[in-house]
Amino acid sequence: MKLQINNQERETAARNLQELAEELQLPAKGVAVAVNNAMVMRASWATHTLSENDRITIVKAACGG
Repeated sequence: MKLQINNQERETAARNLQELAEELQLPAKGVAVAVNNAMVMRASWATHTLSENDRITIVKAACGG
């Protein structure tokens, strides 16, 4: 299916956010994900089903000064 991930179209076989996170090799901590402008808690990633043309926003925490 096609998704918009951080404003870039991407083809994926992932059915839920957990599978997408694994496919994208997201780190275990320091990442927030929103689907269609709604934040999804990490505990819900495995049960949050993705749909064609969903808009995914991934934000990674950055440290430094």
